[in-house]
Amino acid sequence: MLAGRGIKAVIPQKKDETAARQRKGSAGGRPPTLDAVTYKGRNVVERCVALAKQWRALATRYDKLAITYRATVQLSACITWTRI
Repeated sequence: MLAGRGIKAVIPQKKDETAARQRKGSAGGRPPTLDAVTYKGRNVVERCVALAKQWRALATRYDKLAITYRATVQLSACITWTRI
């Protein structure tokens, strides 16, 4: 489905998925190509989101006003940046 739209896979296939595809032979289709550069960038983004989720107000969107939420995002980013 994604390959038909020209979208490349970002996550590598699991070993059992690869084995199942190979067992099917030609009916299993081609393996998706992996874009390694995008995969490395995705890892960085996932780690940043995981750090942000440690802030309860960010994870639950506790603040009612957008300006307060934005200030919380900026504060968490500043504190995370100073720790690194």
